[in-house]
Amino acid sequence: MQHSPATATIRPIRPADNPAMARIIRQVMTEYGAVGDGYSILDPEVDAMYEAYAAPDHAFFVVEREGKVVGGAGIAPLRDSGEGVCELRKMYLLPEGRGQGWGRQLLGHCLAAARERGFRTCYLETVHRMGEAQKLYLAAGFKPLAGPMGNTGHNACDAWYAMELIDA
Repeated sequence: MQHSPATATIRPIRPADNPAMARIIRQVMTEYGAVGDGYSILDPEVDAMYEAYAAPDHAFFVVEREGKVVGGAGIAPLRDSGEGVCELRKMYLLPEGRGQGWGRQLLGHCLAAARERGFRTCYLETVHRMGEAQKLYLAAGFKPLAGPMGNTGHNACDAWYAMELIDA
C-alpha cells in the first residue's frame, strides 16, 4: 500500500516528552549496534532530556506526528572546544519518521537555534554504520573531520563532522 507523505510538527521538547525520547534514543542506538561504553546511550541525560537542554545555550526539538513523538535532536556547547562551538546531539528518528524530510527539517531547526545563540561552528559525531544520517549531514553542508573535537565522552564514535555557521 502506498502512503502519502505525512505531516509532522517540530517543536521544543516538553517535560512530558522525556520517556518518549529516552525510548527513541535507546531503540535507534540499539538498531545500529551503538550500545555499551563510549556511546551516548549511557549518558545520564537520556532519561531527562528536557532538563538537560533547559540550560543556557542549549536547545532540543522533537518531531511529533499525530500526537506521538517520533524523533528529536538538540544542540549544546561542545565541552573543551573553546567558545563558539556547539555540538549537534542526540539526533534520532524512529524508522517511521525517516525518509519524509523530517530529519532535514529537524536539523534545520537545530542549526537555526545554534546561529541564534551565536555559535560559529557546529560539530557532530556519529558512527559509520549510520549511513543515512551521514548523507543528511553532508547534504546540509557538514564537512568530514579526521578526528574528534572537544570532549563528548563518546569515544566509540568513528565519524566526525563540522559546519561553519557564519559566512567567512
